[in-house]
Amino acid sequence: MSGYLVIVESPAKARTLKKFLGSGYQVLASQGHLIDLPKSKLGIDIENNFEPLYITIRGKGKILQQLKEAGKKAERIYLAADPDREGEAICWHISQALNINSEERCRVEFNEITRTAVKEAFKKPRPVDMNRVDAQQARRILDRLVGYQISPLLWRKVRGGLSAGRVQSVALRFICERQQEIDAFEPEEYWTLEALLQANGEETRFKAMLERHGGEKIELADRQAAEKVIEELRVASFVVERIKKSRRQRRPAPPFTTSTLQQEASSRLGFTGRKTMALAQQLYEGISLGGGEITGLITYMRTDSTRVSAQAQAEARELIARQYGEEYLPPQPPQYRSRKGAQEAHEAIRPTSLSHTPQAVAPYLTKDQARLYKLIWERFVASQMAPAIYDQVRVDISAGEYGFKAAGSSLIFPGFLKAYHAADKEEEETILPPLQEGQQLQLVEFLPQQHFTQPPPRYNDASLIKILEEKGIGRPSTYVPIIETLLQRGYVVRENKAFVPTELGFIVVDLMKRHFPEIIDVDFTARMEERLDLIEEGALDRNVVLHEFYDSFKQQLQAAEQEMEKVEVAEKVSEEKCPLCGRNLVYKHGRFGQFLACPGYPECRYTKNIVRETGVPCPLDGGMLVERRSHKGRVFYGCSNYPRCTFTVWDKPLPEKCPRCGSLLVQGGRRRGGGIRCSNRECGYKADRLQEAAVER
Repeated sequence: MSGYLVIVESPAKARTLKKFLGSGYQVLASQGHLIDLPKSKLGIDIENNFEPLYITIRGKGKILQQLKEAGKKAERIYLAADPDREGEAICWHISQALNINSEERCRVEFNEITRTAVKEAFKKPRPVDMNRVDAQQARRILDRLVGYQISPLLWRKVRGGLSAGRVQSVALRFICERQQEIDAFEPEEYWTLEALLQANGEETRFKAMLERHGGEKIELADRQAAEKVIEELRVASFVVERIKKSRRQRRPAPPFTTSTLQQEASSRLGFTGRKTMALAQQLYEGISLGGGEITGLITYMRTDSTRVSAQAQAEARELIARQYGEEYLPPQPPQYRSRKGAQEAHEAIRPTSLSHTPQAVAPYLTKDQARLYKLIWERFVASQMAPAIYDQVRVDISAGEYGFKAAGSSLIFPGFLKAYHAADKEEEETILPPLQEGQQLQLVEFLPQQHFTQPPPRYNDASLIKILEEKGIGRPSTYVPIIETLLQRGYVVRENKAFVPTELGFIVVDLMKRHFPEIIDVDFTARMEERLDLIEEGALDRNVVLHEFYDSFKQQLQAAEQEMEKVEVAEKVSEEKCPLCGRNLVYKHGRFGQFLACPGYPECRYTKNIVRETGVPCPLDGGMLVERRSHKGRVFYGCSNYPRCTFTVWDKPLPEKCPRCGSLLVQGGRRRGGGIRCSNRECGYKADRLQEAAVER
């Protein structure tokens, strides 16, 4: 015998554990699953209680043999895969292959890869949890039954290479239905009117928004309505009618779960879900911090729980009191409610030690690792801090028959904002001058502004993951694979970081709605996730769930085989000729959007990017300004004569010239407030509200 054998999934994790456990332990990596269902066939014995027919994954035979040989020489074997269903299934497969007794306490589980957590975990090994394994198997079997039986049907009826996954189909439905909402949306014009006011004897000016007329809510449909009200108000006196003061608390957000981490990393850092999880995996598995010691910097990153251990809360309270002061500590450590069905055995994503500050570990991390770690560290610390406190004031102002409202907000105690500002709820202070009821105000100017109602935005990584979690679709480990599959199958493409469904995506959703309504039903899919959770808890038998599902699904499948019509996905033909063979180029969709390609593929492989013209001439050489994309996918505008002309501008160019200097006018995006300004920085011209409306018309 040669000591103890420990088996984990990844080589990085193996290296870290080896340093913690010492010379008496041999630590080997399985490099993920070794045993799985075959790719070439269904691999499920439906007639025999849906028994899965497992095989050794191609290319993994040598690794499995090495583990078997090492296991024969070991005094004891420990299985230390990740603490989730997939990790439990990996451990079960290895235990079967190495003939480990099912009652053997071989399973070691830890939520963070630190010396203390790992050593504590090895003091209390347990048997492999077959309820978790059954839940994982049930998911794999369900996905196989759907994917491997509907997909061939789509190959015959639509196009080869398609797939219709159990969960991905619901995600695709969300994206397609949102696009249909956008396409059907008809914008409606409306105007708002603000008055810029000043109290007598005060230099501070403030804005008040028109709200009412004759006690009723007022709506301004167009410019004429706004100008009519302005004319009536020119002779009115503005008087402070009522002042209401209040105090409001803003509580911190919980520490991250998998879903909220991916959403915040997308919104704040611009990371895709895949990139976020890859970086988080690296931070979890361990980083060498200078002296050779490798340690995991964050707890396990696949979790839907917001629970925090008492030890971590105590460490956070000590740091907050020392770094920010006792007043930043709430009376009791905050408790956050996890969503229904969350695995409370896990913790939220947090730093393994707050002594590893972002500044201290930054020299040992890549730029993106450091950015993500800083986000996790600050969010966790903030989650344990006191609320921010605001003083708020609302002022009702009368002007004849019209009523205006002004609101002010001032931060009197920053609380958790000292550590972390959420990307989605930034609050700006608005200070109003001292006012008294009955006080008369001076009108400085009116600020009318034209608006148009906006359609709902397309889904991006963050918003798609958010709705999947809200609706109970999928679990933390499935969000990234869902998105990747939709992109790889050509059902959606990314444009400006948002998901746009292709014609193929619409066709698949339509067919699924007609022939497999349960599979693509949101509530049905969410209920199935709940039943998988019950299997894990031991409250429901795996085979009962599978039989109930398949009895209905089999009937739908048989009907679809007879009734589903063949669909031709027509390729949109352009007027542009292929320069190599003369055929008309057709529009194609790829991972980076739409492009032109020769229909003669594979004999002719010519492709061409689509250039969107703005209709605005380049101010340098008169060429056409066209839409381009940076290597990060951000839209900018450049001259069509590049590289001869290198003129570029980030904001959308407009055909009108600057009235002050004659340079190019541009319109900023949402981040810049959407305003119209001169592209010549030395000029500094910015259009006011009425001028903007005139230009946009």
